[in-house]
Amino acid sequence: MSVRKVCVITGSRSEYGLFFPILKKILKSNLLELQLTTTSSHHSIEHGLTYREIENDGFFINEKIESHLVSNEKSSIVKSAAKTSELLSDSLHRLQPDIVLLLGDRYETLAAATAALLMNIPIAHIHGGEKTEGAVDEQIRHAITKMSYLHFCSTEQYRQRVIQMGEDPKRVFNSGAPGIDNIINLKPLTKIQLEEELEWQFNGNSVLFTYHPVTLTDADLQSDLEFILGILAKFKFNILFTYANADLGNHIINQNIEKFCKKNPKKYKVFKNLGQVRYLSAMNYVDLIIGNSSSGIIEAASFKKPVINIGDRQKGRLQGKNVINCNLITLKESIIIALSDGFKNTIKNMTNIYGVGISSDIIVAKLENEPLSIIKKFRDQSEEF
Repeated sequence: MSVRKVCVITGSRSEYGLFFPILKKILKSNLLELQLTTTSSHHSIEHGLTYREIENDGFFINEKIESHLVSNEKSSIVKSAAKTSELLSDSLHRLQPDIVLLLGDRYETLAAATAALLMNIPIAHIHGGEKTEGAVDEQIRHAITKMSYLHFCSTEQYRQRVIQMGEDPKRVFNSGAPGIDNIINLKPLTKIQLEEELEWQFNGNSVLFTYHPVTLTDADLQSDLEFILGILAKFKFNILFTYANADLGNHIINQNIEKFCKKNPKKYKVFKNLGQVRYLSAMNYVDLIIGNSSSGIIEAASFKKPVINIGDRQKGRLQGKNVINCNLITLKESIIIALSDGFKNTIKNMTNIYGVGISSDIIVAKLENEPLSIIKKFRDQSEEF
């Protein structure tokens, strides 16, 4: 059997973190050759030039696609996606991969799927079938599903949803979430090590805060952030902030957080990019996670940590009993409940519905052995498995 060339395309820090265990296993495979391409915010100064983190982890980047446009206009996302597709067409022509591996639901991922589809390159997609009704990611994710040939879903319910969309069950797999693999396999920092690296203390109660733009609403993001930060300031806990992703409105979030942290640098600290080890280590040591990130839904359950999920960005995503959903008005009350001994006792024995940490094993095995094609037949629900 000839070596199969797998082109992994990543456009954001969080997505790369989820790819990490898969990339490591592809490198160890005798049947696969890794081709790694970075795009979008990996090459953005504002977001920390995270392609350097990838190189520091020991990966060779075959193609660097600088396609991120800095603007507060909706049109900038369209232009960034178009530029990504255009540049990737040349990149894929040079690399000639046998399959393109994509993860998630961001606009640059859709751009990558478009380029691969139109160049007759089979696509494997991770995290399909999920629902996030408050973000444009919802439509993007399902669009990528219909473009893809192999599907790796994080739960059985999501697998069934992809099949419902007309995909052949033989090509749809319940792999679990690769983020859980990192929790199982990466060696966490000790609390003292992490505090030294962050130059910040986990004194008393502490919080990890990650908040991203909600792309399917016309809400006043500036007003919302001021309200949220005003509520957080009423509590005595220390807060570790991370930057928002590269969606429209991220500048407003990041600027407000930077301004807020300057009020009390000992209590509040913000990072453009913590990296996987520090982020997961922080998740392990904080008392509470607040925001609207998928990591609060998926990874936090493995640490049995209380999570406050604000708004509708993650609406529809399967979640554990550690998650408290709230709006701005109920945020303060939700925080009080989440920090209570009674609530903590209800989640101390919970299990994570997103898997046990073998996702990368399943994905790499299928990439090695599954037949590939660019031809798909829509499977009607009336057809037998």
